Amino acid sequence: MVDDVGSPVPEVSAFLRSLAVREYSPNTVRAYAYDLLKLLMFLDGRGCTLADFSPVLATDFLAWLRQQSSAGRAQRSQLGLVTAQGRRLSARTCNRTLAAVSSFYEFLISCGGYIGVSNPILREADHVSARVLGRHRAPLVTSADQRPIRRTLRVRTVDTLPRPVPDETFTALLGQLTKLRDRALVELMREGGFRPGEVLGLHLDDVSYGRKRVTIRHRGDHPAGARQKSRRDRVVDLLEDRALPVLNRYLLLERPPDVESSVVFLVGGRGQRRGEALSYDGLVRMFQRAAVRAELRESWLTPHSLRHTHATRMFELGMGELTLMRRLGHASPDSTRVYTRVTDHQVRDEYRAALEIGVELGDRR
Repeated sequence: MVDDVGSPVPEVSAFLRSLAVREYSPNTVRAYAYDLLKLLMFLDGRGCTLADFSPVLATDFLAWLRQQSSAGRAQRSQLGLVTAQGRRLSARTCNRTLAAVSSFYEFLISCGGYIGVSNPILREADHVSARVLGRHRAPLVTSADQRPIRRTLRVRTVDTLPRPVPDETFTALLGQLTKLRDRALVELMREGGFRPGEVLGLHLDDVSYGRKRVTIRHRGDHPAGARQKSRRDRVVDLLEDRALPVLNRYLLLERPPDVESSVVFLVGGRGQRRGEALSYDGLVRMFQRAAVRAELRESWLTPHSLRHTHATRMFELGMGELTLMRRLGHASPDSTRVYTRVTDHQVRDEYRAALEIGVELGDRR
């Protein structure tokens, strides 16, 4: 990151380098950079430096964030505020920026580069979260109990539910895909619950047709920069006979045969990019074009929504939380538990039992 005259900002550059050395994904490092850019813009407008940032200025910074326009696409209920000047940053974006600033000052304090005695983004113990019954706890009695904390300066957000893609919507979307490559991509994400980066990062030897399974491996050498979020390799069985047959047809009939790359999904056609690995942007554009042709213009309909569809569907069919957690590659049960709120078996069964009891009581009367 550079200032107005093109000189690097040493504190921010050192922080971003530390993230890169710790093998944070390029998208995460880029997100931190844009969040800290907002901080520098705010401080420059006030005529302040990084050392001048204080808890009082942090409150003003949040108010400044709430007035900034957003160039991103609104999703779900986190639509943000729309004014005459355009769409404002959502509550989650503001909270993410505050978290990035907090991590940045923690880095400066640990390196001795900040003259303040504490982090300007104040934090406190989260006693409410500590009393939640479903909160993930250490599996061993001897494990240290991590006390949950939260920032005192934050915007209240809506705890949204994942939105699975209805069957008729998926069928309409699939009907607009003419390439075997594109059909194989969406079928894999829906049947296996893969993240976009995971399906784009597949290599030829990751697919076992005889055993009907795909191995997701953590790699960082994708030519187009696609990365797997999880750092754990995992095996995903595909027993529905939908994704693997269309994937096999793509490899036999459509994938460029004269390419030495072992990446499964490549750019086809006869253009200059023929044979290159398909990028995340290419996947998103393909998905959006198909959605537009099918007249499906919902903002929540994204490639990642197919993963939500798979997770919700598997839980509704009876798969346990821990089993689903391993299949999806989640690091914590808390990430998987969000799908139990879409269809809670216990709530549904007790509701059905209550209705049956009500009918019996009505008959007796």
